[in-house]
Amino acid sequence: MARVHPNVLPSPAAERAAAGPPAGEEEEPTSLTVWRKSLLFNCRGFTVFDAKGDLAYRVDSYDDAEAEVVLMDPAGRPAFTVRRKRLSLSGEQWLIFAGEEARRPVYAVKRGGGGGGKSMARVAPCAGAAPFEVEGSYARRRCVVYDGERRAVAEVQPKEAVGTDVFRLVVQPGVDVSLAMAVVVALDQMFARPSLLRSWSS
Repeated sequence: MARVHPNVLPSPAAERAAAGPPAGEEEEPTSLTVWRKSLLFNCRGFTVFDAKGDLAYRVDSYDDAEAEVVLMDPAGRPAFTVRRKRLSLSGEQWLIFAGEEARRPVYAVKRGGGGGGKSMARVAPCAGAAPFEVEGSYARRRCVVYDGERRAVAEVQPKEAVGTDVFRLVVQPGVDVSLAMAVVVALDQMFARPSLLRSWSS
């Protein structure tokens, strides 16, 4: 089997990469390897590595009945929290909160959407900006996130010969990588079985 988790602790090179490219250099897309598995024993979640093999993000879910999933950086600090909203007139939704904020979501992710019937999910900023459309198949790990101008801003790609539990997330320059990974967590709750969490209404 291919090597999935090379380095667990962030390296100085990873910290330099997080600071961005030197002045005058063009920024490259960020490529992450996403492993649908927690590094902790008897725990479910995600372990995410950057292009150098250093730990970038993690999700550790101890309880199948949890109503939220927290995306953390390598040090365990919360980047975003994904919560499944109770059933409402607008249908099933997953709300994305900054950090561990509990009251004001920054994005709402809902099945389906626009895109002429091609959209599998819509990611709508709660501030009222243009939504993002997700097209493709998360189950096959082949889907693209488009912004309001139909530019591809992030893409989930299969990773050869390792099955669907390991895949790539490629994020274009200028896009919040943490947010892109939070959207992947929400898509996993919508389309993967078993999900990491249950509905608040269950």
